[in-house]
Amino acid sequence: MGAIVVEICDANVITSLDIEGIIEKEFPEVAVLNNECLAFCGLCRVRPYAMVNNRRVHGNTPEECLDNIRQAIKEELAVYQ
Repeated sequence: MGAIVVEICDANVITSLDIEGIIEKEFPEVAVLNNECLAFCGLCRVRPYAMVNNRRVHGNTPEECLDNIRQAIKEELAVYQ
Protein backbone atom coordinates (compact mmCIF):
# COMPACT_ATOMS: atom_id res chain seq x y z
CA MET A 1 0.00 0.00 0.00
CA GLY A 2 1.17 3.50 -0.75
CA ALA A 3 2.18 6.21 1.69
CA ILE A 4 -0.84 8.17 0.48
CA VAL A 5 -4.33 6.74 0.68
CA VAL A 6 -7.36 8.11 -1.17
CA GLU A 7 -10.68 6.83 0.14
CA ILE A 8 -13.84 6.99 -1.93
CA CYS A 9 -17.39 6.39 -0.70
CA ASP A 10 -19.29 4.02 -3.01
CA ALA A 11 -22.48 6.10 -2.65
CA ASN A 12 -20.87 9.41 -3.64
CA VAL A 13 -21.29 10.94 -7.09
CA ILE A 14 -17.49 10.98 -7.49
CA THR A 15 -17.80 7.30 -8.45
CA SER A 16 -19.14 8.42 -11.83
CA LEU A 17 -15.43 8.77 -12.67
CA ASP A 18 -12.95 5.89 -12.56
CA ILE A 19 -11.05 7.56 -9.71
CA GLU A 20 -9.12 4.40 -8.85
CA GLY A 21 -7.89 3.91 -12.41
CA ILE A 22 -7.11 7.59 -12.99
CA ILE A 23 -5.27 8.23 -9.73
CA GLU A 24 -3.32 4.96 -9.60
CA LYS A 25 -2.19 5.50 -13.21
CA GLU A 26 -1.03 9.08 -12.54
CA PHE A 27 0.36 8.39 -9.07
CA PRO A 28 1.50 4.74 -8.74
CA GLU A 29 2.60 5.38 -5.16
CA VAL A 30 -0.99 6.19 -4.12
CA ALA A 31 -3.51 3.58 -2.97
CA VAL A 32 -7.18 4.18 -3.76
CA LEU A 33 -9.72 2.42 -1.55
CA ASN A 34 -13.41 2.18 -2.32
CA ASN A 35 -15.45 2.03 0.88
CA GLU A 36 -19.10 1.26 1.38
CA CYS A 37 -19.45 4.29 3.63
CA LEU A 38 -17.11 6.96 5.02
CA ALA A 39 -19.73 8.26 7.49
CA PHE A 40 -20.02 11.77 6.00
CA CYS A 41 -23.57 11.25 4.75
CA GLY A 42 -24.51 14.92 4.73
CA LEU A 43 -21.48 15.80 2.63
CA CYS A 44 -21.94 12.72 0.45
CA ARG A 45 -25.39 13.91 -0.64
CA VAL A 46 -24.31 17.50 -1.27
CA ARG A 47 -21.11 17.25 -3.32
CA PRO A 48 -18.40 14.94 -4.64
CA TYR A 49 -15.68 14.28 -2.09
CA ALA A 50 -12.89 11.90 -1.12
CA MET A 51 -10.51 11.48 1.78
CA VAL A 52 -6.80 11.99 1.08
CA ASN A 53 -4.79 10.75 4.07
CA ASN A 54 -7.81 11.39 6.30
CA ARG A 55 -8.31 14.92 4.95
CA ARG A 56 -11.61 15.72 3.20
CA VAL A 57 -11.23 16.97 -0.34
CA HIS A 58 -14.31 18.07 -2.29
CA GLY A 59 -15.47 19.96 -5.35
CA ASN A 60 -18.66 21.17 -6.97
CA THR A 61 -18.40 18.56 -9.74
CA PRO A 62 -16.69 15.16 -9.93
CA GLU A 63 -14.10 16.65 -12.30
CA GLU A 64 -13.35 19.56 -9.94
CA CYS A 65 -13.08 17.13 -7.05
CA LEU A 66 -10.63 15.00 -9.06
CA ASP A 67 -8.49 18.09 -9.68
CA ASN A 68 -8.57 18.87 -5.96
CA ILE A 69 -7.62 15.27 -5.14
CA ARG A 70 -4.64 15.56 -7.49
CA GLN A 71 -3.58 18.79 -5.75
CA ALA A 72 -3.92 17.22 -2.30
CA ILE A 73 -1.82 14.24 -3.43
CA LYS A 74 0.89 16.58 -4.74
CA GLU A 75 0.92 18.40 -1.40
CA GLU A 76 1.25 15.09 0.46
CA LEU A 77 4.01 13.90 -1.88
CA ALA A 78 5.96 17.11 -1.26
CA VAL A 79 6.35 16.03 2.36
CA TYR A 80 8.17 12.86 1.26
CA GLN A 81 10.51 14.53 -1.23
